[in-house]
Amino acid sequence: MKAMQSTLLLLLFMPLTELAPQAQQDAPSTFEYGTDHFEETIFNQDYGDKYLDENKIKEKETLITHDEKSFQLQKDEAITPLPPKKENDEMPTCLLCVCLSGSVYCEEVDIDAVPPLPKESAYLYARFNKIKRLRAKDFADMPNLRRLDFTGNMIEEIEDDTFSKLSLLEELSLAENQLLRLPVLPSKLILFNAKYNKIKSKGIKANTFKKLNKLAILYLDHNELEAVPPNLPESLRIIHLQFNNITSITDDTFCKANDTRYIRERIEEIRLEGNPIALGKHPNSFICLKQLPIGSYF
Repeated sequence: MKAMQSTLLLLLFMPLTELAPQAQQDAPSTFEYGTDHFEETIFNQDYGDKYLDENKIKEKETLITHDEKSFQLQKDEAITPLPPKKENDEMPTCLLCVCLSGSVYCEEVDIDAVPPLPKESAYLYARFNKIKRLRAKDFADMPNLRRLDFTGNMIEEIEDDTFSKLSLLEELSLAENQLLRLPVLPSKLILFNAKYNKIKSKGIKANTFKKLNKLAILYLDHNELEAVPPNLPESLRIIHLQFNNITSITDDTFCKANDTRYIRERIEEIRLEGNPIALGKHPNSFICLKQLPIGSYF
């Protein structure tokens, strides 16, 4: 009887003994899977946080780099010296007028005085302004000037030495102003234009034109001259004296009274119309000319 009970007890405990290892085997499996999943979740969070942190760091680094570059650029701009300005750029004249290749164009800009010029200027066109006076200091230290044009201003006075030191000056126009007399003129002048002024014979000195051995063109028409200016140089080709108050001409005006063989070779044109003089009354005054002056002979 005791043997049968022992056998029954053994049979009852055998299934429990076999199932126990299975439970022990399943438990670790479940634990390990949960652990792996937990670790994977932690890893993903860590990776995401790290990725976000890296992006923030990169953004900060980009901002810092940008700020550093901006700062460096500002620093470079502050340190880098500006290129030196050319003389023309510093001249106020070249802001008001046009400065181009040695020429200065100041036409119709309402200036009332000669503006400061770049030293290399050779040509100045200051026509139709409101300039009333020309002074010697206006052209001081301007050795390259070759042409000056002040047509259509209000010039009443010119200092005697204004043009005398301009050794290269070849053309000078003072037309359409209010001049009563002429200043000293430079020796290399080729063209001189002072028409449409108020110049009288007493406003021209006896030696004004005497030493101008290169003067070829002389315009003194539409003034108030009572006589032809004396000592006109042999170099003259064109002389305009029309519409003045010239009433007399002598044998020495254009020719040489004591030299009947003298011929004035270079004269091409003399205009005397519009003057109160009958040219026909002075036949000996033109015998040295190749052609007679234009004007009234009766």
